[in-house]
Amino acid sequence: MSQNPIKYKREKAAMRARRTRIQMHGTGERPRMSVKRSLNHIYVQLIDDNSGKTLASSSDLEIKGVKGAKIEIAAKVGELIAQKALKLNIKTIVFDRGSNKYHGRVSALANAAREGGLVF
Repeated sequence: MSQNPIKYKREKAAMRARRTRIQMHGTGERPRMSVKRSLNHIYVQLIDDNSGKTLASSSDLEIKGVKGAKIEIAAKVGELIAQKALKLNIKTIVFDRGSNKYHGRVSALANAAREGGLVF
């Protein structure tokens, strides 16, 4: 481990993400939904790990003119990715939270995706 606190924080986050991703693998029929949360934005991708391709992606940058709390915006992103997945005939996914806790914006995104018709 590094002595620099910023490097240490990044190394711990990478270890948490690796630990969660070891247990899951996405396919074309059941892709992995990877969530990236930054301080201001939230991004989500549907990834086929067999071919290494992104099937669909969405972020809060695509939603124009929506004001409100970050949790509400994350829920809109969850609805948007659910719509894109259903257009591709994808109904079941594997949820990959990465190094984030299943709490707050990540939880709101997942719940909105479930309400939009995705099963995980």
